[in-house]
Amino acid sequence: MTSPEGLRVAATAPHRPPWRAQAPVVAVVSLGGGLGATARYAASLWWPAPPGGFPWTTLGINIVGCAVIGVFMVVITEIRTAHPLVRPFFGTGVLGGFTTFSTYAVDIQELIDGGRTGTGLAYLAATPLAALTAVWLAAGTTRRVLKGRRR
Repeated sequence: MTSPEGLRVAATAPHRPPWRAQAPVVAVVSLGGGLGATARYAASLWWPAPPGGFPWTTLGINIVGCAVIGVFMVVITEIRTAHPLVRPFFGTGVLGGFTTFSTYAVDIQELIDGGRTGTGLAYLAATPLAALTAVWLAAGTTRRVLKGRRR
């Protein structure tokens, strides 16, 4: 006797544990983060902030990194489809390691602890404003430039 068609169970592929599916993403984020942090450290050696001085290097790194993310996101979401690991490698890894909002927080604390409260508070407000402006301007400029090239 055969079983009715409605009772058959379809064979399924073995289920991969979630950590195995995420392993390539973790690997490329780690690799990219190491590259970005190395570039940030090189920038701090090339353009060191004077002791007790304004943290121009950190501010510049965060603005540049945010501008690059604006260009990058337009290119990979609106212009060209990228490999699924490009965004975590470059966006999260490289640019996440390059930009340094943890150092920004330490810089604020050092400015305030050093008696430069006004400068620390101005830096506190200026950095996110400049970073968001950099993303917005870079994304808009990239769209205009690439739109002009497609004509």
